[in-house]
Amino acid sequence: MTLPTQSAAAQLAEFSASLSWAGLEATVRERTQELVLDLLGVAARGSAEDSSKAVARVAKEAGGGGEASLIGASACASAAWAALANGAAAHAIEMDDVTRESSLHPGAAVIPAALAVAEETGSPASSFLEAVVAGYEVTMRVGAALNPAAAYERGFHPTGVAGVFGAATAAGRILGLDADALTRALGIAGTMASGSLEYLSDGSWTKRLNPGWAAHAGIVAASLARAGFTGPATVFEGRLALLHGYTAEALPEQLLAGLGSALQIMRVGVKPYACCRYNHGLVDCVLALRQAHAIRPEDVETIRLGVLSAGWALVAEPIDVKRAPRTIVDAQFSAPFAAALALAHGAAGPDLYTAGALDDPMLRSLMQRTECYRDPTLDADFPRLWPAAVEVQLRDGRRVATRTEFTTGDPERPVPRAGLVAKFVSLAGNLMPAEQARELADRILHLESEPDLRAVAAALRG
Repeated sequence: MTLPTQSAAAQLAEFSASLSWAGLEATVRERTQELVLDLLGVAARGSAEDSSKAVARVAKEAGGGGEASLIGASACASAAWAALANGAAAHAIEMDDVTRESSLHPGAAVIPAALAVAEETGSPASSFLEAVVAGYEVTMRVGAALNPAAAYERGFHPTGVAGVFGAATAAGRILGLDADALTRALGIAGTMASGSLEYLSDGSWTKRLNPGWAAHAGIVAASLARAGFTGPATVFEGRLALLHGYTAEALPEQLLAGLGSALQIMRVGVKPYACCRYNHGLVDCVLALRQAHAIRPEDVETIRLGVLSAGWALVAEPIDVKRAPRTIVDAQFSAPFAAALALAHGAAGPDLYTAGALDDPMLRSLMQRTECYRDPTLDADFPRLWPAAVEVQLRDGRRVATRTEFTTGDPERPVPRAGLVAKFVSLAGNLMPAEQARELADRILHLESEPDLRAVAAALRG
């Protein structure tokens, strides 16, 4: 791999250091605040999960005496430990924002890191927001360069691997690092990049930890860079660097392609369903068929799900395991469960991903009648597009089918602002009454006018 005169990390750092909130277009500023609203609502609901409570306990013990809020935990910790807990909470219910080309969740790593550092330092909300934009830019570019399908094959979770670089960038911006120091921070972050997919073997909680660890490590990397610690500028493209170790089919051109011409944050989707993004198109298709043909579970002979090859190992195989999820994590990563839930209930929100649903005889029966298949026409435009297809054979002899190119929440099918507020109010209901949640949502959607993050963060402690 031929190295450029200036490394990719240095060019990303220069770009990130030059970003100014006031210089961004109004559409970018509006979208950034919408994504912050979405992520904080997801973290609020996710904080109630047992996995999140365990991380919060550790954060309180290890980071006690700090001034950064632990969402839903009625406590504070030092910035790095608060980011660990809040990032894990933001990923717990699988409703945090998502990307296609990089196949990751940028918000769950970047926003907790930026929020914790901004709150601890008392930085202006505008500084927090421009740090978020920079963090998304770096995370998504690194994720795309990994070639997510190839990273999956090697057993890595792109959110954890790429997220640490975005978190380091965001934290570094708020800490006042210049381009040289940001380059060092990215180099340091490279030795902290992690995220294993082995949770798929037994439905354990480690995937939920990955963005929290990225947020935590990103703050540490930025802090070390501020203290003068060094890291390799060739962290991405060097002979022993990220794009050699974490993927067999890197796309290094994605690190810098079009840098500055269009911001990555405008290519982020939000998730209406509490499951892996590779299931979302399937859920949309099932819901469309259910409504169009008034399908009931007892009407179904078989269900066939067209799954993208990139997500096959995540949601479709081994099929016997995916038809019989044992834990909530298993269910979140089961295409048959997502389809059965959507068909039986006409929804796929977090209140339906419960231990009781795992043993529901109706859902179990539907899953046993569900099969998954691959289709080259689905894969043809991946990762630019993430299409899905569903075919239902009914017991009266009818066969109904549909396909979607874009799922609800994609930039091409955006959730309107009112829908984002409704999602926030619903998800934050475990922390505050609906009216208070609506008022807080309005403040977050106008966050740039807040003097700092402290009042908003405090409201999320519960």
